[in-house]
Amino acid sequence: MRAAALRARNAAFWEQAAPGWIEHADRQDEIGRPLGAAALDRLRPRPGERVLDVGCGCGGATAELARAVAPTGSAVGLDLAEAMVAAARARFAEPGLRFLAGDVETLDHVPGAPFDAVHSRMALMLFADPVAGLTTIRRSLRAGGRLAATVFRDGGVNPWLPAAMLGAAPSLGALPPLPLGDEPGPFAFADPARVTRLLTAAGFLDIEVDAHDVTLEAPDDPGAVAAWLIEIGPAGAAYRAAGTPARTAARAGAARLLERFRTAGAGYHLPSGCWLITATSPEPTRRQDSSQ
Repeated sequence: MRAAALRARNAAFWEQAAPGWIEHADRQDEIGRPLGAAALDRLRPRPGERVLDVGCGCGGATAELARAVAPTGSAVGLDLAEAMVAAARARFAEPGLRFLAGDVETLDHVPGAPFDAVHSRMALMLFADPVAGLTTIRRSLRAGGRLAATVFRDGGVNPWLPAAMLGAAPSLGALPPLPLGDEPGPFAFADPARVTRLLTAAGFLDIEVDAHDVTLEAPDDPGAVAAWLIEIGPAGAAYRAAGTPARTAARAGAARLLERFRTAGAGYHLPSGCWLITATSPEPTRRQDSSQ
């Protein structure tokens, strides 16, 4: 029951959040790419492989995977938000590339399975039922297939993440409830021991959870950077529904809290602490439980 309620809340949140991600899709692809670069590098997609991108959003990383496995391979992007999947289809129309809308937690296999590899950038920690979602991912891999994903660590090593919301909130009124404990949210996978337990429960082997630090570089445009971070965060829907004076005040409030990450004339440097998660799907001879 709890997982079902969290899934419903997730679906409602992402339906409301999607317009912000679509509006800022190009900026997110450019500035946010370092958040997933380590997973792409570790995955090492090769020409001819079939690759799945879980939580594909507006499709930038999936398109990059498709280019890596071209000309004979294919890439499938899967996301919960139908509007973002539609945007991804409109943005990218490369050979061997397909986008699907669906909830990985409720599927038995992702259409197009089995895949040689699965990639995910900052999405696994958003699952309402992580074991269910990770089990579907594992079932969608061929035997010996590989997973590489990134997630945020804790808030202390990602200090800019709450700044936009906290700065904007006083101007926007009521916002959605913030996640508590291990509820889906940016820091739900902060504990590496929990991450390992979840992957083990889903049937993965060769699990590694390694710290990886990157810095996101954003241009020296306080208004645009504040709007971007507000719109892709939990304050996004309230921001878009607000009147012009409230939006102006929200951007100014976010910019004030983001100022410590800004160097005038050079731009923003946003320190980001991630986990790089890698694992493999069991080979038949290594499978511990044939019912998995």
